[in-house]
Amino acid sequence: MIKVQTRDLLEQFNLELIGGKDGLHREIVTSDISRPGMEMAGYFKYYPKERLQLMGRTELSFLIDLPNNEMRQLMDNLCTDVTPGIVITRGQDVPQGLIDVADEAGVPLMRSLHKTTRVISRLTNYLESRFAPTTAVHGVLVDVYGVGVLITGKSGIGKSETALELVKRGHRLVADDNVEIRQEDYDTLIGNPPNLIEYLLEIRGLGIINVMTLFGAGAVRNYKRISLVVHLETWEENKQYDRLGLDEDRMKIMDVDLPKAIIPVRPGRNLSVIIEVAAMNFRLKRMGVNTAEEFSDRLNSVFNDVDSTEVE
Repeated sequence: MIKVQTRDLLEQFNLELIGGKDGLHREIVTSDISRPGMEMAGYFKYYPKERLQLMGRTELSFLIDLPNNEMRQLMDNLCTDVTPGIVITRGQDVPQGLIDVADEAGVPLMRSLHKTTRVISRLTNYLESRFAPTTAVHGVLVDVYGVGVLITGKSGIGKSETALELVKRGHRLVADDNVEIRQEDYDTLIGNPPNLIEYLLEIRGLGIINVMTLFGAGAVRNYKRISLVVHLETWEENKQYDRLGLDEDRMKIMDVDLPKAIIPVRPGRNLSVIIEVAAMNFRLKRMGVNTAEEFSDRLNSVFNDVDSTEVE
């Protein structure tokens, strides 16, 4: 399970620690960020104390204008034993009373030079990415014409060899054998390789090769959004395969449904070219061009013309 501590924010966003250093180990449990508003007026009934607290110019100026005893009481309520930290934006000067309370409560007090909206946006994006649901899929992820194609199939079916041919044709490898996937937003899946096998490709009979070393930095990517699944399976003579493309299969990964193409494998079929065409056809569909439906409409039109002629 992913754990995020307050110290991670200092390193990631180059924040200045100005108080509460004893609480840097505190764990952040949610991507939501709170700007204390009603709390400044003394209303703490629904105070989200487990969230990272952020103070901009408005909050800090209000705090400074309070009498010392009221400011002290307010900060005591803000700095709970589970509050992961307080971020001050715009590089504002922080009153010593606030620093003292943060030190006593062990709540990290940090300062950023950037504007409040920018800090909130960057922190939220970072935390949502870290807390996103994750899974792992056995397969190969490649970037083909800008489309993230996840190639799946039984072990030994030829996934890695197909990926190697795609790399030779100018496309980019993201991950081989094991693809780590995280879900961002409601309909976005991002795939990346485990650190141990980054840039590596296993070819049976040859061994493990480093794609970046052999083909250059332009042949690899660190991550890619997954848009299409291509499943490779052994050709079965008696099985009926889709020949028009009207019926689109789907594959669900976590909460996201992805279009899925089933490609039968047998000697003589150029899988890399087929996957290239599948990626280009996927892009056409997103642009509103569906060749299968156009052909079906054309076929129905011919049949309707024939029926009309017979009636006459």
